[in-house]
Amino acid sequence: MSNSVSPTGRLALVTGASSGIGAAFARQLAADGYDLIAVGRRRDRLDALAAELSGIRVRAVVADLATDAGVETVARICAGEPLSMLVNNAGVAHYMPFAELPADKASELLHVKVVAPTLLSRAAVPGMIARGKGAIINVAGMLAFSGPAPIDRLPLRRAVYIGTLAHIVAMSQALNEELKADGLQVQVLLPGVVATEFHTRQGLDLTAVPRMSASDVVIASLRGLALGEVLCAPGVERADLFDAIAQAGLAAFGAQSPQLAERYR
Repeated sequence: MSNSVSPTGRLALVTGASSGIGAAFARQLAADGYDLIAVGRRRDRLDALAAELSGIRVRAVVADLATDAGVETVARICAGEPLSMLVNNAGVAHYMPFAELPADKASELLHVKVVAPTLLSRAAVPGMIARGKGAIINVAGMLAFSGPAPIDRLPLRRAVYIGTLAHIVAMSQALNEELKADGLQVQVLLPGVVATEFHTRQGLDLTAVPRMSASDVVIASLRGLALGEVLCAPGVERADLFDAIAQAGLAAFGAQSPQLAERYR
């Protein structure tokens, strides 16, 4: 940890900070003057990241968010530190047919992408409300919108993974509506295919596939936060597409009736 004090007095906690998008967030936030709490599973990677960053304070926290103990450890930090920003970035993916997905792998996915973002946000929010400001960035992915895609378009079966991302989208949207009057912002970040180790760890070779850099994803996220975007999709030019999805969903929600729909009679 550096002895220097952040000139802005801002503190960010980033999960999954040892590589990929998380490391890119850590580097950009450090450049913007944030002190950091960098969370990951690999001590050597976190220590190397901390040594790389200068002029700010960096606290490395080793925790596995696939476990209850790991989530509890980081939740205590979120509750006890004056966080300006929480970046729920940690991720894992297990692509295989649903009937073949081992229960422990399904549990790992749900812990990392549902339980952890939910409970870490829950721990951080009261302090942010008390201070009248704060931002939460939840990293999901464009696959959140791919549920109805036919199997020939997405041959890699990943129903549970897609479900976790959809949870993050809906939770972030609802949470932003709930907290914006308290001065807080919630963003859900929706990258597409990104040039990181993420897919390599699943045994996939995507070197021939066009991919966005992790640093561009982070640039989009932080710029989107400044623009007040709740859904930030770095690779989607037409933001109005998300407005159309939202309006269609709200129209269906508002069209409910206590009467049985004609098509079911």
